[in-house]
Amino acid sequence: MNGASREALASARERLDALTDNTSVDAAKLAEELAAVTTLLDREVSLRRALTDPAQSGEAKADLVRRLVGGQLGGESLDLVSGMVRSRWSRSRDLVDAIEELAASADLIAAQRAGALDDVEDEVFRFGRIVSSSAELRAALTAKAAHQGARAAQAELLRSLLGGRANPVTERLVVRLVTQPRGRSLEAGLEALSKLAADRRSRVVAVVTSAVPLSDQQKQRLGGALARIYGRAVHLNLDVDPSVLGGVTVRIGDEVINGSIADRLDEAARRMAG
Repeated sequence: MNGASREALASARERLDALTDNTSVDAAKLAEELAAVTTLLDREVSLRRALTDPAQSGEAKADLVRRLVGGQLGGESLDLVSGMVRSRWSRSRDLVDAIEELAASADLIAAQRAGALDDVEDEVFRFGRIVSSSAELRAALTAKAAHQGARAAQAELLRSLLGGRANPVTERLVVRLVTQPRGRSLEAGLEALSKLAADRRSRVVAVVTSAVPLSDQQKQRLGGALARIYGRAVHLNLDVDPSVLGGVTVRIGDEVINGSIADRLDEAARRMAG
């Protein structure tokens, strides 16, 4: 992607991250619904052109989405897609590519929440190696599916290979990739999934609860201390709860750290460095 599409995709990624930072959002359901929108727009060329028409207002395009698929999507998915069609896209296909990426990312977020992201990344890689070593398997998985029955057969073959042996997220990602290749080679699709998983693994989100809003300096100190502890940049989601009584609680995954604003974290980082 380039130009307007690249900016639109970056904004969509930020919205997805902000949405799924709330653990009450069902990331797997979100992935399923976004994948269904991808399938629809990939099939309906005139619709995706209408949704990326620069001559139409963003609100008109969002209203079209609500009228066509609002009844089939949850609120989170509908908000994401509506926001995306309000953006400008260099090509109509870029919108579909972006929704497809967000669907895969949502599934990876579901794996990350379950502590299985490393497994999924490894399984996608190993599946690629298996396919590359078997010409017969690759031919079966990349044969052009002329009808729904052929795609179902490919999906069933994958489930027989992966079912019970791989994480359910891995299975969903690979089945979608094989049955809806959208012009990509299998190798290119697997490589894209591996990159998404690697990018997701490098993102650390900390939920920070404090008695009063943190100042910019406090947020900077806290973010710096956490980055030293975890060895990577940390995104802070901030919440205010007076019951914290002047301290701060930081939750990263299943780990909870209690302390004063940043002093104890600074001390922890110094001890670990030593």
